[in-house]
Amino acid sequence: MRKLIVILSFLIVGFFIISACKKDSEKNETITPVNDSNFKIISNNDAGLESFTKKVIVFGIDIYAVANVTDKKLLHAANVMAQYLDNDENGVIDNQLVVDKMLENKAFMVMWKKESDLNIEIPEGRIGQDLGNDETNPDFVKNGNTGRFDASLEEVWHIISNAGYAYAYPNVFGVSAGTELSNAMDIARNGHFVTIPNSYPATAWFKYDDQTCEYDCQATEYFYWSLTSVLGAQENRLNEIGHEWKLNTKTLVESTDTSIYAIITNSQYKLPTVLPDGDYR
Repeated sequence: MRKLIVILSFLIVGFFIISACKKDSEKNETITPVNDSNFKIISNNDAGLESFTKKVIVFGIDIYAVANVTDKKLLHAANVMAQYLDNDENGVIDNQLVVDKMLENKAFMVMWKKESDLNIEIPEGRIGQDLGNDETNPDFVKNGNTGRFDASLEEVWHIISNAGYAYAYPNVFGVSAGTELSNAMDIARNGHFVTIPNSYPATAWFKYDDQTCEYDCQATEYFYWSLTSVLGAQENRLNEIGHEWKLNTKTLVESTDTSIYAIITNSQYKLPTVLPDGDYR
């Protein structure tokens, strides 16, 4: 799993965060007929991101892509984002505060074909997340959550949680120690681990062990695992993910991780209740 990009003011190889750049509508023109009923793919000339030649805008949030990313997968990512943010698909954003924070943070995504596509120098001031063309599988949910996993379900959620929920409700979804999310994670790991331990306690159900993923990154991953398990994305993946996350179903999260389940199902936060399938209506 990759951790979300954090805002930095210098060159970040393989990661991607940026400062504000004005949108110039005169430079953004439709470049392909391969659009769906909701989104258009337009050309991109945004400063610092020129190598990502096309983009889709979802509720004001940019999803950029290099030329070799297929239009189908770019549009799929756009639909997944729309479904996460307008989960009942009534055309109205479910939690406007979250999207407002994403816009304040100039949240964006970049879709790449080769990892070298991320070797770019970009201005400071934006929060971003990457998604690979080859790890995006538009058929995963439509095929009953089977087959190769669709990484858009993870990476799109990461940008929403980190640039949106963490700022809209910092005491709840913030990724530093002491928030409700982090406190729940400490229970799930059976300890407050600032760095990755040599081994987690046997009773832990969240055992993420990427040494490059610090405490805030761990909280980001924990939020993703718990929410998507409640939504059903992990129900057929226990053999694949069990070494890292054991509560792969809603029933297991509800019965075992009562702290995070109470947060996720609290209606005031208007979190998604339906897993996106990439077909926003």
